[in-house]
Amino acid sequence: MVTGIGELVTCDGDGDGGPAGDSGLGLRTGAALVVEGGRIAWIGDAAEAPPADRRIDLDGRALLPGFVDSHSHLVFDGDRAGEFAARMTGERYDGGGIGVSVEATRAASDERLRELVGARVAEMRAQGTTTVEIKGGYGLTVVDEARSLRIAREFTTETTFLGAHVVPPEARGDRTAYIELVTGPMLEACAPHARWADVFCEPHSPHAFTEDESRAVLTAAGDAGLELRVHGNQLGPGPGVQLAVELGAASVDHCTFLDDADVEALVGAADTTVATLLPGVEFSTRSPYPDARALIDAGVSLALATDCNPGTCYSSSMPFVIALAVREMGMTPGEAVWAATRGSAKALLRDDIGRIAVGGPADLTVLDAPSHLHLAYRAGVPIARTLSTTPPASE
Repeated sequence: MVTGIGELVTCDGDGDGGPAGDSGLGLRTGAALVVEGGRIAWIGDAAEAPPADRRIDLDGRALLPGFVDSHSHLVFDGDRAGEFAARMTGERYDGGGIGVSVEATRAASDERLRELVGARVAEMRAQGTTTVEIKGGYGLTVVDEARSLRIAREFTTETTFLGAHVVPPEARGDRTAYIELVTGPMLEACAPHARWADVFCEPHSPHAFTEDESRAVLTAAGDAGLELRVHGNQLGPGPGVQLAVELGAASVDHCTFLDDADVEALVGAADTTVATLLPGVEFSTRSPYPDARALIDAGVSLALATDCNPGTCYSSSMPFVIALAVREMGMTPGEAVWAATRGSAKALLRDDIGRIAVGGPADLTVLDAPSHLHLAYRAGVPIARTLSTTPPASE
């Protein structure tokens, strides 16, 4: 039994709440819950709790669903701190630095990559993330993309084929041949290890992919049985959002530069395509933040994620993302928490995570604070952690 809960945030509503998103958060006080076999067996008033053989007293702390990070790039070696420093003095990001990570990742051993991914996942869990999506995209050969996804699959079932991250240096003389590689042998080798396929659809980068190239990649991946995601509208207005909606992608991520037609398309597809916002990227690239307030008011379905990667956001912290969403994008604390849990679960086509409900998994995050409001209020302070309900080995 978990008791002594100062505020229980179930996120078991529809997300369409009042000024704090309270109806979506499903806030409760004086509550307790019982976990059995790793799943929620009971939720109710603490005074009416059934007997249990073990008790965890949170002493007034808030309890939330584990954060769902639906966009990350964790399979890489090396770092690009110098690139970050250059951007802070005004250099513009265009995707070219990805090649640096590709070189380092290709040179790393399986054991090295496995160790790095494991450390990053542990770092996420220490900050309250219980589900993470992991993309490939730093190998860009058949062998390296397949091994990236095999390693990622050891840590999550939410793995994403991203052979169309950028065109690698050795293929820039023949982009058509690289697309044929991605949609042929690379896809064939990677599909058994992936649930998703993604593409960096960005005409403002010479390293990324055009609308026609992106369509070819996504169509082939869909035909191979993979669900679809899109990197879109990050560096400027472009076709990414419209392509994602047209093809029924579960998520279109970044959405930094949107026009009225993009917003209208996202509103019309709110039941099927989530706009995943990644404010850590704007923080790390000095780019303008998306106007989440306007998107919410229009009726767009939103998620929040870290985009943890070595170039444009080397942060694994969902609490940091929540604080940025509130401070820089006009979201209320409640809306940001919902987007980082239930909204991000929707971006993964999952209804079993991102909320606390009887029968669901006991993916729980506890705050060293009495309320979810403190995630934005105490920005940068490590108050969130996953709550283990597994008995110690000595028991």
